Amino acid sequence: MRSEPGDDRKIHTHQKYLGDRGLIVLIAVLSAFVPLSTDLYLPALPGMSDYFNVPVSLTNLTLILFFLFFSVGMLFWGPLSDKYGRRPVLLAGLALYIAASAACAVSWDIYQLIFFRILQAIGGSAGSAVATAIVKDVYDGRKRESVLALVQSMVVISPAVAPVLGAFMLPFTSWRGLFWTLALIGIVSIAGCLLYQETVPSRYAGTITQSFRRLGTVLRNPGFTSLLIVFSLVSTASLAFIADSSYIYENGFGLSAQWYSFYFAINAVALISGPILYLWLSRYFRRKSVILSGFIMMAAGGMLVSLFGGFGPLVFALALFPASLMGSCVRPPGAYLMLEQQKEYTGAASALINCFGLVFGSFGMILVSIDGSSLILAIGLINIAVGFICAGAWLLICRSTLITDVPEMETSAR
Repeated sequence: MRSEPGDDRKIHTHQKYLGDRGLIVLIAVLSAFVPLSTDLYLPALPGMSDYFNVPVSLTNLTLILFFLFFSVGMLFWGPLSDKYGRRPVLLAGLALYIAASAACAVSWDIYQLIFFRILQAIGGSAGSAVATAIVKDVYDGRKRESVLALVQSMVVISPAVAPVLGAFMLPFTSWRGLFWTLALIGIVSIAGCLLYQETVPSRYAGTITQSFRRLGTVLRNPGFTSLLIVFSLVSTASLAFIADSSYIYENGFGLSAQWYSFYFAINAVALISGPILYLWLSRYFRRKSVILSGFIMMAAGGMLVSLFGGFGPLVFALALFPASLMGSCVRPPGAYLMLEQQKEYTGAASALINCFGLVFGSFGMILVSIDGSSLILAIGLINIAVGFICAGAWLLICRSTLITDVPEMETSAR
């Protein structure tokens, strides 16, 4: 049956097999396919260029094209999940992800690896496209915002764990072993999806073509689209750092893969702490003020990186900490506000939210690599630009009538 505007019915809000905690963990794992699929093999990137005897720019295509096709894949899976349900889409996508991960592990040519990374991206994108939609299917109001923050914190644990795990695996296995590990993660994820009970309130009865047209319908919502652009810009800065972090620490500062993973984890701690910091700040300050402060702190962190980041690996990590912390802090309220602007077509909206974040992030990855001799300065300038642009755009949005006013979290402290 086709859903109608204002249809708030929920099904299987209580998961018989997973339970509430199990569902949140599953959503977090599905949301984490991007960092898991990239950060685990970041320490191996410099060595892979030597293994295949190809330029760094060609090896980086395994990263850049992964993000681009992951973005495209979400636009495919999101509308399909509105029509066929979340569970079938998850099972199909994860099956492709597992097969492609295994194919990556046995690739003997850089072009084979790039091709299978593209297939891996398309399959893994099903998880990210559907995860945010499940949150809206099941949770409402403050609970939804809290779950988004909790999931975000759990998701960014992977950037802390994955590079460390990858670095410590390298002495015992090659980069191929890292891709076998990703295949194993896919198998665990698909097992969780088999236990998951469908949550889509009602399935879209139109054709597949009409399902994809819903992406355009959602984008024509000015409130949703204006927020989408602003909060997607944040990914430009974060993914720019992820793309070149191994080159900064290993090639620039001369660290080993193991030491790189520890310094990278400092940045990951900031990413983990951001959503938790937002939940605490939202008890005492208005959502709009927290978001504006977050953008300003991103710009300030960029200034610290530009001025002092080249003094050493620890100084660089600490200088980037405020920008990473506040960039992560604004993500949960951003996602919550976007979902509140779009009352229907949840799968399409979820796909667009995650897709635009990766598209802007991919642009940041390309931008930071334009001048390979000044990576630290480039990351600092990107954070400065993103912080100030987002702060200015956010002030304009708040003063306009573009977005639907959303009640603040009700707390005894306010």
